Amino acid sequence: MLRVSAGTAHVLGLKKSRVDALPTTAYLMTDGKCLRDCGFCPQSRSSTARVDLLSRVTWPGFAEETACAALRGNAMKRICLQVVGTPDWQEQVGSFMEKLQGPDRNPHDSNNYRESGRRFPPVCIACHPRNLSEVREIFDLGAERLGIALDAATPRLYSLVKGGNWQRIYSLLVEAAREFPGRISTHLIVGLGETEAEMVEVMNRFIREGVTIGLFAFTPVKGTALEGHPRPSLGTYRRIQAARWLLLQGADPGKFTFDGRGRLTGFGLAPEELRGNLAGGAAFQTSGCPDCNRPFYNESPGGVIYNYPRPLTDAEAARALEELGLDGGSDE
Repeated sequence: MLRVSAGTAHVLGLKKSRVDALPTTAYLMTDGKCLRDCGFCPQSRSSTARVDLLSRVTWPGFAEETACAALRGNAMKRICLQVVGTPDWQEQVGSFMEKLQGPDRNPHDSNNYRESGRRFPPVCIACHPRNLSEVREIFDLGAERLGIALDAATPRLYSLVKGGNWQRIYSLLVEAAREFPGRISTHLIVGLGETEAEMVEVMNRFIREGVTIGLFAFTPVKGTALEGHPRPSLGTYRRIQAARWLLLQGADPGKFTFDGRGRLTGFGLAPEELRGNLAGGAAFQTSGCPDCNRPFYNESPGGVIYNYPRPLTDAEAARALEELGLDGGSDE
């Protein structure tokens, strides 16, 4: 069985539902209980949350063949397979790629997704390989991109929230990005307890190494270990979004300024130059792999929007600039 996000199932015609914003990427998830115990994740080992949740999104299950048939020939721009850390995760990934590519796939062609006449979109596999050899195996299956979620900005938070070794995952991301340039992504969650300075530092390191960053706002989910942990303030999230965008444009992080608590107070740009860089609103859209918009992963429809899943209106872009809170006002 494959789990398919509710919005994706709607677009693929598998299950009709009310959708406020359509996903541009098809979001899928493998089945089974995860061996990992990330404190924020409904799929974690100790979680008592609903088994069909990831973040706040529901993921109904479908037969693998049914989901793959719906994906072939569909207009979705990308496929993202979220891989739950079960003992058989590699077998599940291999089975999915084989069924997706169909009986005419060439198992010796790691670019099979390109040679198939584009009967299906390029595939990103989001998983946790243990070493560079397993990274190569994923690309050999025909994936275009690989996502390895670091999530926590610092080793201390990684140990507290996820368990394990932050440095090992960081080093693997860097090694993979050097061997497969332009094809490696990671996730960073804002609001786990890091300072804004710490998040800027790790983002800058990844950008220098060519690792694509997908930003998430921490979202508490009932039944997880962190269900009582607060969301980040909107001001904090907007400042981190702006920092990521400006770093990608070549801004000098040495000119960023912070207060004694590690809160961003400036980007080393004159006010009019900062507005010019951010006025279009692109900095505040969903970040990550190309064509990934993740509608409402962090939000409730009608509520506060952390990641806009579409281009912002002029009014929304102006409001996002105000929400930066660089004048020292309230972040709420």
